[in-house]
Amino acid sequence: MSETFDEATTLKRRTFVAASTAVAGLPLLSSDRLPASASAAAPTPADQLSTVRLTVNGEQRTAQVDNRTSLLDLLREHLDLPGTKKGCDQGACGACTVLVDDRRVNSCLVLAVMAQDTHVTTIEGLARERGGQLHPLQQAFIDHDGLQCGYCTPGQVLSGVACIAEGHTGSRTEIREWMSGNLCRCGAYTNIVSAIEQTAKEA
Repeated sequence: MSETFDEATTLKRRTFVAASTAVAGLPLLSSDRLPASASAAAPTPADQLSTVRLTVNGEQRTAQVDNRTSLLDLLREHLDLPGTKKGCDQGACGACTVLVDDRRVNSCLVLAVMAQDTHVTTIEGLARERGGQLHPLQQAFIDHDGLQCGYCTPGQVLSGVACIAEGHTGSRTEIREWMSGNLCRCGAYTNIVSAIEQTAKEA
């Protein structure tokens, strides 16, 4: 039985190695062999562009964007604010949460043109508004180890700031309910709730 198993395993391994070698030996396509549509995107027609003016982290910003551009992509790609993370890009994970006129929103679901004349706060703006000092909730995340990989943390912090401002911190259960739109794939939920609970009590 073991010999048959070993033989099958060896054959599978040899097949895999042979296939991998064959694929690795294929010449790579250079950009001059790609169709024009794949190597260079066509410019956006002028009638599909809009100039967006908004206040981001207390600073007036202006950008010309495709009408289909999300607020998330405006912040990351046009305004050089990569702290807002792109997770699912479908409004399901909360990684892209920012504050728009002090209300939390999933920036991947908001068109940039819809943010015209609004005030947007990103994770970069929390400390800036306090003269470079961490926001109390940011410090509480550190104190309670409310992060592991850190990818969801900007959205968690901004959602937590809003959760406190909205008054949804009466109990740990209430905090969990009102933070349920923000996913942590590392599973730091208990510590995140503790950080928000502490900050709310000290506010």
